[in-house]
Amino acid sequence: MSDSIKAYRGPAGGWDALGSVARALQREGAPIDGARTLLKANQPEGFDCPGCAWPDPKHTSSFEFCENGAKAVAFEATTKTADPALFADFTVSELREHSDHWLEAQGRLTQPMRYDRSSDRYLPISWDAAFAQIGSVLQDLESPWQAAFYTSGRTSNEAAFLYQLFVRCYGTNNLPDCSNLCHEATSIGMPLSIGVGKGTVTLDDFDRTDLLLSFGHNPGSNHPRMLGTLRSLARRGKSIVVFNPLRERGLERFRSPQHATEMLAAGETSLASDYLQPRIGSDYAVLQGLMKRLIELDRQGWPALDHAFIAEHTIGSEALFSELEAIGWDRIIEVTGLTFAEIDRIAGLLVRAERCIIAYGMGITQHRHGTATVQQIANLLLLRGQIGKPGCGICPVRGHSNVQGDRTVGINERPPAAFLDALEREFGVPMPRRHGGTVVETIAAMSRDEIRVLISLGGNFAMAAPDPVATAAALSRLQLSVGIHTKLNRSHLTFGAEALILPCLGRTDLDMQASGPQFVTVEDSMSMVHASRGMKMPCSPHLRSEPAIVAGIAAATLTSGTIPWRDLVADYDRIRDRIERCVPGFESYNERVRLPGGFHLPNAASERRWLTASGRAEFKVMADAVLPTSGRGELCLTTIRSHDQYNTTIYGFDDRYRGVRATRDVLFVNAEDLRDLGLAEGSRVDVVAAADPSRALRSVVAVPYPIARGSCAAYFPEATVLIALDAYDPQSFTPSYKSVNVLLRAAGT
Repeated sequence: MSDSIKAYRGPAGGWDALGSVARALQREGAPIDGARTLLKANQPEGFDCPGCAWPDPKHTSSFEFCENGAKAVAFEATTKTADPALFADFTVSELREHSDHWLEAQGRLTQPMRYDRSSDRYLPISWDAAFAQIGSVLQDLESPWQAAFYTSGRTSNEAAFLYQLFVRCYGTNNLPDCSNLCHEATSIGMPLSIGVGKGTVTLDDFDRTDLLLSFGHNPGSNHPRMLGTLRSLARRGKSIVVFNPLRERGLERFRSPQHATEMLAAGETSLASDYLQPRIGSDYAVLQGLMKRLIELDRQGWPALDHAFIAEHTIGSEALFSELEAIGWDRIIEVTGLTFAEIDRIAGLLVRAERCIIAYGMGITQHRHGTATVQQIANLLLLRGQIGKPGCGICPVRGHSNVQGDRTVGINERPPAAFLDALEREFGVPMPRRHGGTVVETIAAMSRDEIRVLISLGGNFAMAAPDPVATAAALSRLQLSVGIHTKLNRSHLTFGAEALILPCLGRTDLDMQASGPQFVTVEDSMSMVHASRGMKMPCSPHLRSEPAIVAGIAAATLTSGTIPWRDLVADYDRIRDRIERCVPGFESYNERVRLPGGFHLPNAASERRWLTASGRAEFKVMADAVLPTSGRGELCLTTIRSHDQYNTTIYGFDDRYRGVRATRDVLFVNAEDLRDLGLAEGSRVDVVAAADPSRALRSVVAVPYPIARGSCAAYFPEATVLIALDAYDPQSFTPSYKSVNVLLRAAGT
């Protein structure tokens, strides 16, 4: 094995994490100012981290940021700028030849830019001219449904509310969102089961629980602040059971940088009390096995089911029991790769635990059966009566810092009728009732020339979507692409006739409007809404806030409307007043969000109020899915993020906890599978989609790794070339990034 692959022996966190933070600040040219900025991250008078959505603790330490959050802040607070000189030096064709890492590493965008086809360059344009161009194109479309408006989860509540209001006043619900690509299975599946599409727990519940089941997520890299919560739970002697195909250091052991004694004494905390490695895509069968065993134990006289809760609060238990009875243990063991003894042991823990939380990530949702699997998690908790009491509940671990808040304030291609009714009452404008398109549906519509304009409020549409070749071809057919961003990315270089780049403020930037400095608000994974105040002087006087940019586009497009767009932006309290009158739970919004820590949005399921069609929590049956792999020699591949990455943003080329240094061209494979396939460790292989050999990830290094048999893993977004546009969950339209059957071939054969 080369020097670039070497097993990592240390715990998650520790001195290596602090060293990584220091290097990130140095790399971005902000070792001193950046460190000062970090001390304001996730503080009551500071800004919300632009990284993950894990809740803030009660600010008991002097710093509330993690390693990867620090990288996100450093990347945003960089002193580097992608100013007009950069675009003068490079044509768009030349920029396309550079890596995605290089593009974003050029620094913060500083001026609005317009693509000039004659020179193949982006040239500066004034804000007024940019808004006029967008307004003119939107006005000239034959139908508002020929435009789509994408949103990133980083967008604030205020910007998101204005954005959806503009889009609906314009006349469409085409609001594809990054949620479509990650937790849409949660948003679709959970309301049908328990009446809400959000988690039912708070951080206080983690302090009270006896048992945590963790499915399909990697907190050490993707939401490292959760490690502090896991550490606290483990040190109280509570059980943490992990179900994950890969061994991940951030679920095994942790050295907390927030605890000086642990750092100085080289101590660490063991996290997972049990670590089970089911095959990729088999979590639904793991859950079926746990439920089947609980039913068996209950019949043997163990207190495995909460019969009183089931009778009073649920419907559908008989159908679920019949389904589980029909599934044989041989089938469950075959699908999962686990043993009966392993499933029996965890079922025993469930019986003995008075309080249980189940946390899960995209390892559950990004499959063809993601929605159904989410519902199996709800089923398991409902059998035990463990939703709606302290220390219990369901915890979808969201990714981006306000992806949940965006949904709450209206970023939804399938809006509830009650929300549209509220908008009509408040603004006196009729709202479109037809559903819009998800990301997958939007790409298909672009390829058919049914969508001619795409405006992106953040994100990197070209790289986040599946099948980058087909996505790029669809984007190249557009009449106009508009990107509202802080950094240059691949989407700015993937367009059709016309393109605009509109630079916006970031979370760390001071936001000055007509009435003075402003703050925005965000909602975390556990429904806490709190303020975020930037304090750093923007890198350019030409930057505008996301709300101001949305208002500018709206005013230029809806010239005969009565909504005072620019007046709303002059003081964000005015936007929050409108949200309060349209969205339940935001009563006294401006007063409560100014309280330390903000306020908690109500969650009906946590109060055992079931907002389902039946008025009860509903057990959902799931038809037995196919095996994760079905052909001879096939493996099931999952895409993963590296430790030096957040979403599509790649900070560097190391993946410390997995032992990878200075490369992303790797494929993690079980050592026995490598041997059975006749491939040597460290050899270069082509990864070919079993269903379509034209899809291939070429010449990656086969790295032996502790991963479930029959499974393999490669980095996102590079491996999305293997994911077809039609490979998605039919209920949520979430792409199956986490399960695609592949064949391995010696590179070049």
